[in-house]
Formats: sequence, C-alpha cells, structure tokens
Amino acid sequence: MTTLFTILFDGVAYGMLLFVLACGLAVTMGLMNFVNLAHGAFAMAGGYACAVLVNRYGLPFFAGLPLAFAVSALAGIVLERTLYRYMYARSHLEQVLFTVGLMFMSVAGADYVMGSSQTFIHLPEILQGQVSLFGIGVGRYRLMIIVICGLLTLGLQLILSKTRFGSRLRAAVDDPRAASGLGINVPQVFAFTFAFGSGLAGLGGALGAEILGLDPHFPLKFLIYVLIVVSVGGTSTVTGPFLAALLLGIGDVAGKYYVPHLGSFVIYAMMIVLLLWKPHGLFGRTAAR
Repeated sequence: MTTLFTILFDGVAYGMLLFVLACGLAVTMGLMNFVNLAHGAFAMAGGYACAVLVNRYGLPFFAGLPLAFAVSALAGIVLERTLYRYMYARSHLEQVLFTVGLMFMSVAGADYVMGSSQTFIHLPEILQGQVSLFGIGVGRYRLMIIVICGLLTLGLQLILSKTRFGSRLRAAVDDPRAASGLGINVPQVFAFTFAFGSGLAGLGGALGAEILGLDPHFPLKFLIYVLIVVSVGGTSTVTGPFLAALLLGIGDVAGKYYVPHLGSFVIYAMMIVLLLWKPHGLFGRTAAR
C-alpha cells in the first residue's frame, strides 16, 4: 500500500506539472485554433528566468515563480504582437512550420546563452525532504506542486467559464467579425490569452525544473508529452487535458516503476488506447455530420 500511494502521489504531481505545461497550448489550440509547437520555449524561458533570479541573484524561490510567469507572459505578448498574429489566418501546416522554426531557434539561443549543461533551481529548506501524510512520507516539493497546480486549475476553469473575459474569448473565437461588431477588441483578447498561456508555460517550466531538469533541449524533450496531453484530453475544455495529464502522469510513473525496461512504452500505449476509445479526446467535440 505504501508503494501504491507513493506511485499515485508522484504520478499526480507529475501529471499536474504536465497539465500546467500543456494547458496554455490547449487554450491556444482549442479556443484560438492556433497550433503553437514553440509552446515549450516559453516554459524553458520561465525556468531559466527563475533559475537565474534564484541561483544567481539570491531571490527567494516563491518570489521567482510569479516573475517566471511574468517573463514568459511578456515574451508571449511581444512575440504575439510582432509575429504570431500574422499567422492566425494561415493554414495549420504553415503554423506548424513557423512555430517549429521558432522552437529550434530558442533551443540554439538557450544553448548559446545558458550553456548545454542541465540547470536546477536552489530550493528553500522548507521544500526539501519529506513530510508525513497519512503515515507515509511524501516529498514536500511534490506536495507543493500539487497544491499550486490544483489552485491554478480551479482558477483557470473559473476564468474561462464564469468570467466576462471567458465569454468574450469564446465569442471572439466562434465569430471574430460578429464579436468585433459587438464592441469586443478581438486582437486584444487574443493577445492577452496568448500571453496568459505563455505565462502558465513559464510557471510550469519553473516548477518543473527540479523534477524534469532544465536544459536547452527542454522544448524538444517535452513537446511530445504536451501534445499527448492535449490530444488525449481534447481542446474544447480545460477539464479534458487536466484528466488526461493525471492519467498519463500516474501511468508513466507506474510504468517506469514496475516495468522500467520498457521506458516510455506505457505512456504511448495509454495514448493509443485512449485515442482509439475517444478519437476526439476525453471531452472533445465530435464532428458534425
């Protein structure tokens, strides 16, 4: 039972990280209909920003997290206003080629500026070691990740479903011309949404640096995991990617514990089974006939 609880706990923490890394992409793909495969570059930017602020300048870790969000969000809004907005009306193939090019440019730039060695963030003493939970020792850092990511998930769901901005965003996506006629500033809504999604990616990169590791190839290594979460969960809601991330996180951790010689086989097998069962994602919209 102790082993099962540990696997479940670590899997939930890993899944929460995957969701925070992927939810920005789910928003841009599902709500903005834009395929941004350079999404991982914003996660890498947030991770490096937090590492520099904490390791080099001695900023407290909990102060570095919101600044990592801010740095990635600022980078997102600058690139959205200067580059991305010209690609919204292009085909998905053009969007893929454009963003893949940006991703490889970010990898080369990070390698030149930060070096190729792996970077970890110095954690405060309060996040080191374990704490007893139901009589079982669990990592404090992973517990913190579950709490922070859980609150972010609830907040994101409320923003998209209950706020005026969420309604404006859905209207801008469904019919931009009609939304503009109603007084909605569609470019501004898209820019803010893109920046928010980029900021979430940066926060995920900062939170995940200690567990996932951080190096210039971070956008490439975790792109496939982010795409799996989005494709399995579907892009029409936030709930789908959240549940998909939890399932895949637990499955990946369990697979690497019980059958380590198979490597990542388990998570890809789960993806195939889930997509065969739900081709449009767990909460995806079915195609109209």
